[in-house]
Amino acid sequence: MVHMAQTGARPYRGVEAAERQAQRRARLLDAGLSILGSDSGAEALTVRGVCRQAGLSARYFYESFTDRDDFVGAVYDWVIADLTATTQAAVAAAPPREQARAGMANIVRSIAGDMRVSRLLFSAELADPVVVRKRDESSTLLATLLAQHVSQTFRLSEDDHLRAISHFTVGGVGQAITAWLAGRMAMTSDELIDLLASLLDQLADARSRQ
Repeated sequence: MVHMAQTGARPYRGVEAAERQAQRRARLLDAGLSILGSDSGAEALTVRGVCRQAGLSARYFYESFTDRDDFVGAVYDWVIADLTATTQAAVAAAPPREQARAGMANIVRSIAGDMRVSRLLFSAELADPVVVRKRDESSTLLATLLAQHVSQTFRLSEDDHLRAISHFTVGGVGQAITAWLAGRMAMTSDELIDLLASLLDQLADARSRQ
């Protein structure tokens, strides 16, 4: 099984081999997200089904992924990487006192704007073992990033208290978004963003006063 483009391959229609592989990989990942984020979920995801939806043969699947579980993990990592990058960019572009809202706005709108993403990240019905593990990993990642951001913004030491607050915050935000997506809270996206941003600011301010 091959995991990298052959360096000796010649361009095809002006497109280098590595770029063609990257394009095929992106098509497969998008197809995987569509299947995982559907009502059928992980049970419907097979190598054959992914390739059929992406319009590619199985050999192209195995040039980038070893098996189904490796692929499911890659789909999740792909979604989280994009969400993390766009959120960090939104925060960096906002004034200090508006950064919490900018970050929450990007997260909420990105998730609400693509139901495939919301199902993958938050649906309790999607209980695939790889997805469950990846959700735990991503929560840890987001808590780490939040702790780093608060530490840098308020010039605080990144100690266990700050890490505990960050894990608490990420878990709470996740539960709130899950409940909102499930229709258990009659709030607009802007109302949810304002509320979550306010809570984040309060937690950060409380920690900075300690």
